[in-house]
Amino acid sequence: MTEILLIRHGETAWNAVRRLQGHLDIPLNAEGTRQAKALAWALQNEKLDAIVSSDLQRAVQTAGEIARLQGLSTRIDVGLRERCFGGFEGLLYSEIPYQFPAAYAAWQSRDPDAPFPPGENQGETIRQFHQRVITHILHYGKQFEGKKIALVAHGGVLECAYRAAKNLPLNAPRDVTIYNASINRFRYDATLPNGLELLSWGDIAHLDADAIDEINQSNRN
Repeated sequence: MTEILLIRHGETAWNAVRRLQGHLDIPLNAEGTRQAKALAWALQNEKLDAIVSSDLQRAVQTAGEIARLQGLSTRIDVGLRERCFGGFEGLLYSEIPYQFPAAYAAWQSRDPDAPFPPGENQGETIRQFHQRVITHILHYGKQFEGKKIALVAHGGVLECAYRAAKNLPLNAPRDVTIYNASINRFRYDATLPNGLELLSWGDIAHLDADAIDEINQSNRN
């Protein structure tokens, strides 16, 4: 068995205004950097055997804060990238239904094989994205069997893991909130139906005002 901490990157300026990122490479904003530092602080007493990050800089920056306190290097894996949304990328969520009404309706219906309109990057269907993500998560679960690892990625990646652990169909509505800089714990076990068991979800206690103030005080000492 392997304990996997699936972590969403800290906040970006695009997260704050609800602009769709996908494969577009947006860095953390100041709040996201604070969140990443608080996250690293919360995990500093847990011995991690490896840290693997999506190659997008918002994930790499978040992973880097964890790695620094763990004394580890960050492995980079493009397979942990967010889903690619094709022509939707770069738009505000509120703009999408007006620019692409049919594609937006298919997206909202969670049709597993609905394509995206063309854009800077080639979009992925739900099914393509899910298969990519789960293949990579299970790979690390097997590679680090019996150890504890952190995978730093994106909201869509976390959702894929949640669905696999809960054995939810791809077209089921999302029923959980996915927080920036949250800690989400899974157990990898090859004997499980989809290889994953959810242990805990959405831990953001380290992001409350008192916790961040404690970190700031300690950093001044």
